[in-house]
Amino acid sequence: MVTTQGQGTNMAQSAASKLSQMGERTKQLGNAIQDPERQKRIILVIVCVALLLDNMLYMVIVPIIPDYLEDLQNAADQTQAAATNSTNSTTHKVIKGNFDLQIGVLFASKAILQLLVNPLSGTFIDRVGYDIPLFIGLNVMFLSTVIFAFAENYATLFLARSMQGLGSAFADTSGIAMIADKYTEEAERSKALGIALAFISFGSLVAPPFGGVLYEFAGKPVPFLILACVCLTDGILCLAVLKPFSNRERENMPVGTPIYKLMIDPYIAVVAGALIICNIPLAFLEPTIANWMEDTMHASQWEIGMTWFPAFFPHVLGVYLTVKLAAKYPNLQWFYGAIGMVFIGASSCTVPACKNFGQLMIPLCGICFGIAFVDTALLPTLGFLVDVRHVSVYGSVYAIADISYCVAYALGPVVAGQIVHDLGFVQLNLGMGLANVLYAPALLLLKNVAQMKPSFSERNMLLEDGPTGLYDTIKMEQREKKRKGLCTTIDENGIETFAQRSYSEEESSGGEYA
Repeated sequence: MVTTQGQGTNMAQSAASKLSQMGERTKQLGNAIQDPERQKRIILVIVCVALLLDNMLYMVIVPIIPDYLEDLQNAADQTQAAATNSTNSTTHKVIKGNFDLQIGVLFASKAILQLLVNPLSGTFIDRVGYDIPLFIGLNVMFLSTVIFAFAENYATLFLARSMQGLGSAFADTSGIAMIADKYTEEAERSKALGIALAFISFGSLVAPPFGGVLYEFAGKPVPFLILACVCLTDGILCLAVLKPFSNRERENMPVGTPIYKLMIDPYIAVVAGALIICNIPLAFLEPTIANWMEDTMHASQWEIGMTWFPAFFPHVLGVYLTVKLAAKYPNLQWFYGAIGMVFIGASSCTVPACKNFGQLMIPLCGICFGIAFVDTALLPTLGFLVDVRHVSVYGSVYAIADISYCVAYALGPVVAGQIVHDLGFVQLNLGMGLANVLYAPALLLLKNVAQMKPSFSERNMLLEDGPTGLYDTIKMEQREKKRKGLCTTIDENGIETFAQRSYSEEESSGGEYA
């Protein structure tokens, strides 16, 4: 009896000790997460996984949906087998024409809805912060992925694709903006955004073989369910680390510059134009190159499926080189972007001259290498332009960047096929290449951006603790009050009051706002 009681006491003590150790480890983990430097890295991981998922879901349907829709159509045709042979022939031709259009619209629907929602999501992000929109976007993407897995008709697939565009408008924009807000130094901002771009590239290029293999051997739901599980994990990590619904620091803070004002900023407009033009070759080749490869080089299905995968490596190399060059020569970001556009233009023009799969890899790698240069150089430039010319809140400006991508990818599936049909594949590539080469000199307008300094009336230039986005925004609000003639004072009870400031006082203070 005594032995039993002693064993029970030892077990209780052992359990209490383990619980205590577990509690201590949980506390240490919580403290580690709250450490600013570690939190920045965790946030970068969360954002990169979200971008990876979005781009994998965007491209994973490429080898799956056409074959799956064709199977659905064949099943529908079998139910109409009682009609006459002539009627069947006519119906099949009509259906074949509609089939290509349906695929094009389905592919483009994500980018079209994302394009429409981005102006609203950018403003929403500026008002509520970055964490809540990121969490909302991940939830919508999770739902769309699950719907993709179990969809059995065109209407449900279209709904899932459109929902993905809605989720992307929140997750992508808030994620990139959060990186720009957390990484305030230009060198580390370029590096962090470069890492994010590498994940975007990896997601886009690895998704078609990933989806094709799993679809072939495990069925349609499996690739989507795997992506849904990763999305759910990322959402849980976002909820645990960012605590989006308990962190209300932005509640009483001023909002950023309205998106329409950012759109008419000439420097931001030049960057947005470059992002559109440089992504057009990729967006227009993705829906057209498979048919061209079958017609001209009789490519096999595995070659078509692996068309873009080798281009991942030069894209990562381009990101790495641009980050290193930007750290060493930060004044030449515009030049790196221009070099990238020339690379894209030259590579695009040489695509039609390729006679086999090996030759085709060279210009496709050149296109992705050039896109890496343009994106890695110009995305940090957008953040810098907002810092020096507007308010350091980044939701709207990166919504503009997302709009630029969406313009290219919304037009691609709908317009590219028609251009190839009317003018030819050679003319399409020559036109895209020429557009990139001709636009490259426009980046000369960004030559003096690195020398820009924030005006004293907009930001405090003497921040001893180093500038951060939100801190600068608060400083701007205080200076705006002063410029309007309001002087802030703190009374003996600690209550902030405002008093009208005379113009003579303002003038006697040294003409600070003259």
